[in-house]
Amino acid sequence: MTTLAMPKPRRDAGMEGMVARWYASNTAEMMKEYVDLARRIAGELPRGSSVLEVAPGPGYFCIELAKIGNYPITGLDISRTFVKMAARKAAEAGVKIGFKHGSASKMPLMTNSFDFLLCRAAFKNFAQPVAALQEMCRVLRPGGRGLIIDLKGDASKEELGRAVDGMGLSTFNRILTRLAFRTMLLKRAYTRQQFGQMLAQTEFARVEIAENGLGLEISMRK
Repeated sequence: MTTLAMPKPRRDAGMEGMVARWYASNTAEMMKEYVDLARRIAGELPRGSSVLEVAPGPGYFCIELAKIGNYPITGLDISRTFVKMAARKAAEAGVKIGFKHGSASKMPLMTNSFDFLLCRAAFKNFAQPVAALQEMCRVLRPGGRGLIIDLKGDASKEELGRAVDGMGLSTFNRILTRLAFRTMLLKRAYTRQQFGQMLAQTEFARVEIAENGLGLEISMRK
């Protein structure tokens, strides 16, 4: 198997303070995406399934899923700002979610604890991606499913432009988001082939990788 070059190693750090608050405000403009994703996932989960979101940020997906059904939900984020923010937003929404502080590559969670795991728009930021995938496998119960949704590393400028234009952002946030994609996020993102190479180092029983416009959806079954 040919070894593919990976994005450069980086320090595992989360958004804090003003940057985290800007991100929360920016992504709040795309709330329909979180609502639609929560409805989609709820339609795929048996009642009472335990759910983990890795890097939930402000907690929008977790909160929308909790509104739909009685799922035990945990959110794990390396950003202390996001953990506090998400907990506050969940309380304001009247839903119960356990937000915890911790790294995706060394989760402070029990083995075989969750039926479903989601990681949306965050995997490219992990300093130890293979370790993160191995941890995702560890914390899922046998037969449990994980889903990673993220930017594909070989997305074209045209695809990026169309995607940002379709996010419904304000003019200012649209400009900043385009800049972030081009100068930082695309450089960190992985291609389908790179994901395949990393997943080969895990113990998932079945993996499916699908391209979806600008991004990839990686479905993993333990």
